[in-house]
Amino acid sequence: MGYKVLIVDDQFGIRVLLQEVLQREGYEIFQAPNGPVALEIAQREHPDVILLDMKIPGMDGLEILRNIRKLELDSKVIMMTAYGELDLIQEAMEMGALAHFTKPFDIDELRQAVKEQLTS
Repeated sequence: MGYKVLIVDDQFGIRVLLQEVLQREGYEIFQAPNGPVALEIAQREHPDVILLDMKIPGMDGLEILRNIRKLELDSKVIMMTAYGELDLIQEAMEMGALAHFTKPFDIDELRQAVKEQLTS
């Protein structure tokens, strides 16, 4: 069975880049530009890993993460942020996020982190 990865980011270019890189690893990729779409996909597809941007208009990453936890999915969450918001990252980690990357991130490091989460 292939692993499922959900990419949640309001920036189209980031979603496409991550999809291209992670599809080469053989993962099934889902994309969401905002919170409501992310929650709908998460509930339907039960992704193994969710790459979640912190700053998304309408429903931010923490709110999306809170709602994902309410769905009681065992998805592993990796946060992405363009800002050095350590307090928000700390809060995300307390809600079960396993790692975080600051944009611009090293795509190979992110690819490796996803692989490690899937095989741990």
